[in-house]
Amino acid sequence: MTGEMVISIAERGVYITLLVSLPLMLIALVVGLLVSIFQATTQIQEQTLAFVPKIIAVLVALIFFGPWMLTQLVTYAADIFSNLVRYIG
Repeated sequence: MTGEMVISIAERGVYITLLVSLPLMLIALVVGLLVSIFQATTQIQEQTLAFVPKIIAVLVALIFFGPWMLTQLVTYAADIFSNLVRYIG
């Protein structure tokens, strides 16, 4: 296993991590922005109001995007294991 291969695996790992976390982060960002706008317009300054809608939205997004996220992670893990078997064995 060469240094370039290790760097390539690490680079793809970072890419997969960003790709898998992006939908949930975007959902949390949009919901947080909408709740903040709602709080600013109604002048409700309750701190816990911002967390409950974000938690619910992220859980719904996790149910919706979960299979895709799992497929991406399993595919990446299978690629790593197949490359290790090829270069070690």
